[in-house]
Formats: sequence, C-alpha cells, structure tokens
Amino acid sequence: MTAVAGTRDGSDVPQEQSADGSTDQRRELAKANHVLVDQGILDGFGHVSVRSDEDPTTFLLARNLAPGLVQPQDVQVLTLDGDTDDPRKPYLERHIHAQIYRARPDVRAVVHSHSPAVIPFGVSSVPLRPILHMAGFLAPRVPVFEARDTMGAGSDLLVSSAESGVALAEALGDAAVVLMRGHGSTTVGGSLPEVVYRAIYTEVNARVQVEAERLGACTYLTDEEAAATVATNTPQIGRAWQYWQDRAV
Repeated sequence: MTAVAGTRDGSDVPQEQSADGSTDQRRELAKANHVLVDQGILDGFGHVSVRSDEDPTTFLLARNLAPGLVQPQDVQVLTLDGDTDDPRKPYLERHIHAQIYRARPDVRAVVHSHSPAVIPFGVSSVPLRPILHMAGFLAPRVPVFEARDTMGAGSDLLVSSAESGVALAEALGDAAVVLMRGHGSTTVGGSLPEVVYRAIYTEVNARVQVEAERLGACTYLTDEEAAATVATNTPQIGRAWQYWQDRAV
C-alpha cells in the first residue's frame, strides 16, 4: 500500500510501505533505478543508493546489475567501508556511495551517472552553473573531481577504492553535485526523490546551458535566486516523483 510521509528534505512524497507499516526502501530504490533509466540519466551503467532507515551507518545499493533490471530482491546492504555480507557481486564503484555517506551525515541518497550533457563541463574550462529555476541546487558551485590527483596518470577513472572514494567526497564538499572529469557526475540529496530530481535537472540544466551559450552571453541565477528556487521547488518534488514512477514501468 502507499502512504504519504514527510521526508527529510521537507517535501511530502508518496512512499511504498510494507505490511507492517515500515518503509520498503528496497522497492523504492528499484523504482528510482527505473525512473533514472526512463529519464535518460542511467543506462546499462550508473547506480543509485539510499541510506538505511534502520541503520544510518549502512546503505542500500543494488548488486552489480544494469539499473533498468534492478528489482527489490537485487538490493544489497553495505557498510560505510563498502562491505556486504551478500555473496553476489557488488558494484565496483560502491565506494562513491560509502565515502560520501561517511563524510556527509546530511546525505540520504546518492546517484552516480554518465549522463551525456553533463560530461563536457567536467573536461572544459566552462563551469556548470544554474541557468533555469529547476536547477538552483547547483549554486553556489559545482566542483570537478580530477582522478589523476589521487589515482595517477594511468587510472581507469573508476572510483573503485576507499581512497578514491574519500577523495571524491572531499571534492564534493558541501555541494549537491560533483563532476568527474572524463567520467560523469555524482549527485546527493536528502531523500531518494530529491536525488533523482537533482540528477535529472542537472542533465537538463547542462543541455539548456550549452544551447544558451551558443546564443551569446548568458544570465545565470544569482546565489540568492538559486536559494529561493530551492525553497520553492523542494516541497513540490513529490509531484514529479509520482509522475516519473508512473512513466517508468
């Protein structure tokens, strides 16, 4: 059955509940995977996780599987060291999630994606900046993680160790999104609906920014405008979340 529960990001979002009334995070995480595939943020690669409601020192993440195929039974429980008792193969880049959760107690959900419009901003001198009101969370900055600084000149760019996960979390700092040069991006949020919203609108903003800059000088959101849009939009995330779920069968 479905109930409306107030989330930590301040929005009212319909959440799946199990028979005993507890939030079924595995089912919601599977839906988040499907939404992100439907919206073109994930494809055969990338992943999304959520901090456990039962034990905040653990998080839920699917086993090593294409996101569009993830079902509730595919979800594993991992520690902040990236370890799991589940014998099935975990994602190589689980340390992205583990070390961000360790460094940021405020983060409840994480998305790592390779969405195409975002990648150019991680390899060029042009910063990704909020240009539309749905992406105010990009202010005041979107940092770029340089893998060479931690993993050397010959790495595969994957954040597949605790050390590289720590470095990524440090690059993220207190931002909502960190770009990963030549790789993709990682987005954080206060709930699964919020992080899905942010991952989608990071990609939308990147596309719009490229198109706008072709026309000439752009007017971006000020930090004050960005903060105001976040305050207005956050309580509305549940509306989009329900629509996206209905689309993603």
